[in-house]
Amino acid sequence: MLVPTYALLLLLAINPYAFGTGSLLDTKAILLLIYVFTTSALIPGIGIGVMKPLGFVQNLESPEQQERTGPYIVAGIFYLWLYKNISSGGQVPPLYVVCLLGATISLFLAFFVNIFTKISAHATGMGGLVAMLLLTSFEWPGSMLGLALPGTTLELSLPVVVGVAVVLAGLVGSARLVLKAHVPSDLWQGYTVGFVSVWLAKGIL
Repeated sequence: MLVPTYALLLLLAINPYAFGTGSLLDTKAILLLIYVFTTSALIPGIGIGVMKPLGFVQNLESPEQQERTGPYIVAGIFYLWLYKNISSGGQVPPLYVVCLLGATISLFLAFFVNIFTKISAHATGMGGLVAMLLLTSFEWPGSMLGLALPGTTLELSLPVVVGVAVVLAGLVGSARLVLKAHVPSDLWQGYTVGFVSVWLAKGIL
């Protein structure tokens, strides 16, 4: 559920001017981050959390395939709401609108696939994040990701950032395997759904 927030943070760090702001610390950027985080993570998280005392799920991690239906629906509704509000506001670049639509598509596809097999939601999110960064490298060629360090700023080219994201996606998948939460096929399904969904969104928009 944090992928839309991660994506927004990265895009703001890469090109804040595309959002009509000067930096991550500007009031406009901070308010946008709060809105996206609240709508895509905080409120859905509370909604999913309420499902346990109501008896809809036995465990908040939803280890059982059938228990994931409710959380997918709750998150999907808020993702769709966020996409509609952001896309109609005209205050963010088209690239981020594509990212939100891709995240929404991936959630509903994961919901459908989950009917038949226990697809990894973590892998779906990481696959979408990798695709978003790859798309960014095509849409904003030559852009750099600036990382503020004590006394200096480290700038990374987008191909390097994509490579780092691929490594992180692999680490997340490996962690899920170590925890015995998934089998390899669940991960590959998730990576594929997340990655393809962003490109589907790009084709639609």
